[in-house]
Amino acid sequence: MDAVKTNVSIIGVPLKYGADRMGVEMGPDAIRSSHVHQRLEALGYQTQDIGDIPVSLQKTDTCQAGEKLKYLQEISSVNKQLCHLVADAMGQGQFPLVLGGDHSIAIGTIKGVLQHVSRLGVIWFDAHTDVNTAETTYSGNIHGMSLAVALGYGHPDLISIGGIDKKLRPENVVIIGARSIDPGERPFLKDKGIRVFTMHDIDRYGMKQVMEEALQIVTACTDGVHLSLDLDVMDPAEAPGVGTPVNGGLSYRESHLAMEMLYERGVLVSAEVVEVNPMFDLQNKTARAAVELIGSVFGERIL
Repeated sequence: MDAVKTNVSIIGVPLKYGADRMGVEMGPDAIRSSHVHQRLEALGYQTQDIGDIPVSLQKTDTCQAGEKLKYLQEISSVNKQLCHLVADAMGQGQFPLVLGGDHSIAIGTIKGVLQHVSRLGVIWFDAHTDVNTAETTYSGNIHGMSLAVALGYGHPDLISIGGIDKKLRPENVVIIGARSIDPGERPFLKDKGIRVFTMHDIDRYGMKQVMEEALQIVTACTDGVHLSLDLDVMDPAEAPGVGTPVNGGLSYRESHLAMEMLYERGVLVSAEVVEVNPMFDLQNKTARAAVELIGSVFGERIL
């Protein structure tokens, strides 16, 4: 993985407003305390932890007058800062590894990467597809809209982060592990032609074939690939500490095989790990799983 043979810049984003649920803001510290730095350094990488982006504790009303999206102002502000930090890290030749926080932070991460990678492929591991908009959302939670925003669909305050022209192409995006898709998301996914590998596909074809097809899609005419890893993609038995668990997810070994195959292709330029919620975890099991998967992403092997 040539892109990772530089320093790894770790950025924490203790944001909970996108999920509107307490606990996920403790995710970055839980991952750090599970020895992510030591894991990376044991693999030969130099890590630079630039700390956490400050998140205001003085949140506005759930929705401002006439606004359906919750905590839009805070989420927009944090993602603008994240966009700049990710872009700065990449400008210095570093690999940005972003620790969440809820999945709304993918907006800032991807927008930051797009400042340097004009055509970016994205592999989105998630139990959900996160392509809601204000017109389709039931909850108003922006963590369920982040992929739509990265594709250029959503509130102007969000799609304008990093430049309205900086957006993903749907033919370069793959979602893996989905098993909870809202009714309003289904036509969006079909209309945009986004490839979704559901758990049915993984059950039927196996993770190896799914990853081979996914990698073909995200590397076709792209300049690099971003990994967006939501821990709720795993089965709750493997990762109980998430805010929106859905039964029937990836096994421990399926998850590792996917990360190992990503490393082998040598195409990753950035990554984020999100939705670790220590308030729902059991003996830090989910945070430890996150760190172990990060190890596989960066080249750790059984033998």
